[in-house]
Amino acid sequence: MRKYIAEFIGTLVLVLFACGTAAVTGCTSAADAAYLLTALAFGLVIVAMAYSIGHISGCHINPAVSIAMWISRKLTTKDFLGYVAAQFLGAIAGAYILSVLIGTNLGLGANGLYQNSVARSMLVEVILTGVFVIAILGVTSREASAGKAGIVIGLTLTLVHIFGIYFTGTSVNPARSFGPALVLALNGSSAALNVVWVFIVAPLIGGALAAYVWNYLDAKKLEA
Repeated sequence: MRKYIAEFIGTLVLVLFACGTAAVTGCTSAADAAYLLTALAFGLVIVAMAYSIGHISGCHINPAVSIAMWISRKLTTKDFLGYVAAQFLGAIAGAYILSVLIGTNLGLGANGLYQNSVARSMLVEVILTGVFVIAILGVTSREASAGKAGIVIGLTLTLVHIFGIYFTGTSVNPARSFGPALVLALNGSSAALNVVWVFIVAPLIGGALAAYVWNYLDAKKLEA
């Protein structure tokens, strides 16, 4: 149960602080200070949470990461389901707290389609998530890298946000997208919820593909 609580807290913090930064700074696809601050906020939250709850749950705080770990047999089916449930609940709680603090007029950092295209948005999210998850699998595959894993993962998440905010606002995390979309819908704005399935399906595909690619490339597995 402690692992699930850790995942709940970590995802809550991610949505509250990172999506909150996007909302309060007015982040859009324009390359300005708000854009960079939002990218940094997502990365810094991961660093903070990795060194806070990483030893408890591994600090997935993202269903796309959990599905990759499950495919790689680093997570049992029971824990996979528990992690995902905790992550979604944490994201909803984080989005709700954010809405209490700032209202919903600023958007809560919700994602949107790139050029109103489902196909292009899915392609972007699959690529972004694939890069992010491969970095996670790589840096956590060696014990020697454990101490710096949080920094590497945080910097990689910053990187994919710097590139991806222009397109979709960058999800790479189904829970992070669902929480704000649901809270916005409950407050009368259903636009984000209508397309949130894209930001659930695409990151899961990206995470799964990354796991299969990494498992193929991993030298230890090839030798086995």
